[in-house]
This record gives sequence, C-alpha cells and structure tokens, in this order.
Amino acid sequence: MSNIKTGEITEILPTESGTSKAGKDWKKLTFAIDTKEQYNNIVAFEVFGDEKVDNFLKYNKIGKTVDVEFNLSSNKWKDKYFTSASAWKISNANTVEGVVAKVNEVFEPAGDLKTVESDLPF
Repeated sequence: MSNIKTGEITEILPTESGTSKAGKDWKKLTFAIDTKEQYNNIVAFEVFGDEKVDNFLKYNKIGKTVDVEFNLSSNKWKDKYFTSASAWKISNANTVEGVVAKVNEVFEPAGDLKTVESDLPF
C-alpha cells in the first residue's frame, strides 16, 4: 500500500552520493513539502537513484505544488528506530485551483449565448 501527500516544495537539500559496501554507486536527494495541514504539516521525502534524482531536479523547484506517492520504512540501529519516506512518484498536484484554471482555459464561451439562433421548431 502506498501513501499520497500533496504540498508545496519548501526545501531541496543538496544531493548526496557515495559507494556502498558492495561497490555500487548511489545517489540520494531529500526534499520537504508543506501540506498546509494544521499539525505535522512539513514532510521530508527521499529520492534514490541517479535517474530519479536527475528527473526530480529537472522538473521540480521550490514553490511548486506536487503530489508525492511514497512508501514508509523503518530501520533499527542501536535500540532506536529511524523511519524514512521514500518517494517513488512525484507529479503535478491536481489542486482545486489548478483544475478550475485548466477547465476555464479549455471551455471558453463561444460568444453571447443569448444571441445564438436555433433551427429547432420549438
């Protein structure tokens, strides 16, 4: 089961990279969104992998409102648990304001509807 959060990107931290014990290179980016909820409104997500990090940086910036689909995972280290939210899909948010603006762009009136004549007999 995945989770979805919508919010405005408020921070993009510098990209981290390194080499694992197995000798594989890795790249990670952390970003935060403000969900505008009353409590716990700031949520930080991680993006892993070269392609995902590069695409995030290419298509997103601070101030953009996005939908983030993510998975939660926890790891135990020295009798403490650490939880991370791993984003696997980030897309433009379908906010009410955005949808209304798009609908208004697509459905412009063809003119004054009262002056349209009709061939109908009634």
